[in-house]
Formats: sequence, C-alpha cells, structure tokens
Amino acid sequence: MIRRANRGGPIFGRDVATTFLRWTYLRAVFHCGYVLVSSLYFVIDAQLSAFQLVVLGAVIAVTLMLSDIPTGVWSDTISRKWPLEIGHLFLGAGMLLTGVVTAFPLILITQVLWGLGWGFSSGADVAWVSDELDQTGRIDRVLTARARWDLVGGATGMVAFGLLGWAASLATAIVVSGAGMALLGICVAVWFSEDNFTPTHEQRLSASLSIFRRGFTLARNDDEILLVLAATMIINASSMATWLFPKQLIHLGFPNDPLLWYTAIGILSAALGACALHLVEARIDGIGVARRVYALTCFIGILGLIVLAYSPNALMGSVGVLLVGGIAFNVTRTISVIWVNRRTTSDVRATVHSFLSQAESAGEICGGFALAVVARAAGIPATLVISGALIALAGVIVTRSHADRGPSAMAPIGPTR
Repeated sequence: MIRRANRGGPIFGRDVATTFLRWTYLRAVFHCGYVLVSSLYFVIDAQLSAFQLVVLGAVIAVTLMLSDIPTGVWSDTISRKWPLEIGHLFLGAGMLLTGVVTAFPLILITQVLWGLGWGFSSGADVAWVSDELDQTGRIDRVLTARARWDLVGGATGMVAFGLLGWAASLATAIVVSGAGMALLGICVAVWFSEDNFTPTHEQRLSASLSIFRRGFTLARNDDEILLVLAATMIINASSMATWLFPKQLIHLGFPNDPLLWYTAIGILSAALGACALHLVEARIDGIGVARRVYALTCFIGILGLIVLAYSPNALMGSVGVLLVGGIAFNVTRTISVIWVNRRTTSDVRATVHSFLSQAESAGEICGGFALAVVARAAGIPATLVISGALIALAGVIVTRSHADRGPSAMAPIGPTR
C-alpha cells in the first residue's frame, strides 16, 4: 500500500499532536465525568448489588471482545477516522440512556452500547496519530502525554459533572455527559483528516482477512507483544475490582453525601497519575524503562488494594484507591500501549492494538465473573486481596522476562509499507 505524502502536519492550523491531545482532553472530560457519577448512580439510585456491579463490568468486556477485532481490521482497511466518529455516537447513546433507567436489565443494554463505542474507538486513535504524526522518535512521548491529558481531562470532568450531579441529580449529570460525548463526535469529523492513510481499494473482504492474518502473525511471532498481552490480561482481570471501590468506601464510613468526597478522590487520583506519567514521559525512551516502570507500578497497585481491603476507615481506604486507581492502572495501561506500538508496523497497527484490547476484555471477562463469585461468597475485602494477587502475578511475569533489556526492543518486527 502506498502512503500519500504528508501535507505538512497541521490540521486547521494545529499540529497533529496538539489536535490529538485536545481531543483526548475533551473526551476524558465527558468520559470520566460519566464514570464518576454513574458509579455512584449504580449504587445509590439503581441499588445494584456487588455481584451485579462486577457482572456489569464483565458484560462490557464481552461486548468489547466481540467488537474489537472487526473494528480494528476496518480501521486498517477503510479508515482510522470514521470508526472514531461512530464510536462517539455509540458512547453518547449508551451514556445518555444510562441516566434514564434504573432496572438492571436495562442498564445492561446501555452498557452494551457504551462497550460498542469503545470497541469502535479502540486502536483507531493510536493508529491515527501514529500515521498522521509520522515521527517515530516522537510518538512514545505523544502517547505518554495523551495519558497525562486524559487524566487532566478526567479531573476536569469529575469536577464539572460531580458539581452538576450534586446541584441537580446524578441522572442529570449522566445525560449531559452523554450528549457532550455525542457532540464531540461531530468535532472529530471536522478536526481529523487522513493525509497519511490510504484505504484499501482491492476487494474489501479479502483485504480485511489479509490484514487480520498479517497482524495476527506479527503479534504471534513477537515475544514482547505476547508478553504485554499476557500481562495486560492479568492486570485487567484485577481491575474489575474497581467496580467495588465506591461500595467499599461507603461501607468504611464515607459521609452521608458521598458524591463530593468521591469526586475529590477522583481528582486527586488523576493528579497523582498525571505526576507519575510526567516522570515516565521524560524517561520512556530509555532501554529497560518500560519493564522496570511496569513492575514498580504493579507493586504500588498491590499495596493500594491491601490498604483498601483492610482499612479501618474511609480516609485510609481512600489512600488505597489513590495508589491503585491513580498510579497502578493508569501507568501500566500507558506502558502497554507504548510497548505494543513500538513493535507494530503501520499497515496492521489498529489490528494489533485491537489484540491488546482483546487481552484487556478477556481479562475483564474472566476476572469479572470470577471476582463476582468471590464477592458474593467471601465479601469485598477478600475480593480486593485476590485482585492484588493477580497484579503481583503480572509484575512477576514482566520482571522475570528478558523483554525491553536491549536496543532490539525498540525496533519493530515485520513488513513495512
């Protein structure tokens, strides 16, 4: 496939990276505002049980698993931009409808729509910026900056929608966040262009199958990609415990109005994660940095979950949430995306990133249903401890591997265009 010449990079007078980071910020505003208020909405308004909360997360993961690879192959075959546009519409619809239902079966439907939105977006965003930026030496830092701006946008969204939920209602804040996400999809149509991507003009089905096979072969033959996929699956199995955080904090004695306190925790978590990622961004190009940082943040995640599980009060429990939610899950996710992106060629980039999303979904499905059973049988503290054991396993796998220990780790493997 022949790539069109880069027309200089600016989009409506803005650098590609700047456009990408501004969009990342705005998407995080609506997404994290929604996650904050909906997590409390599910517990307070819908009164879902611990079992239902974890099953809800597992259903989202199943939706992602079924949609990730087809949408990733589409991104490599037809367009990077339009899957993002469609993803915004599904996200907006799922978020908006969540605010008008409380019955568990109807909430499941809204979360399926939400999961489809992320399925369309998964991999397409990283593939778009990697191609349009077209600067191999800069992309790692841009992706790390993306994670930081995602957290800054998340903090902004938590303040805005936390206050809206407090002043009006949780349902109102959810509906507004969904409408904003849908409107941001229109901005994608205006802001994003595809100067460095050429759609496949051959028979679409055979081209899609060929792209899938090439992406699968690349991932299967690259030991480092396989390592990241395995660690990601385990980490995301553990992350399903985050659905239990609000319920555990309320159990530990959160104040009568938990929204403002949980908003404050979310903001502090985002700030802590942004600081951690700022340190990572300055060093991410170094040999072995990705492996060492991944292992260190796994240890921090274990500590956070143990603190939350055995805290005597909500204040100490909040410290545990900050460690695991602010640092561990944010940094490991960012390192995984960068690590896989380094090893992937442009012609199958979105497809291989969809495998990473598949690993996340597989972990969430297995972990979600397993932790749901544990939560019902043994309670939340035991579930949090088991989640910490899973993070420990991921850390051991990465620490004992030979990945990212030499210059060869920076060189992509496979055919290039």
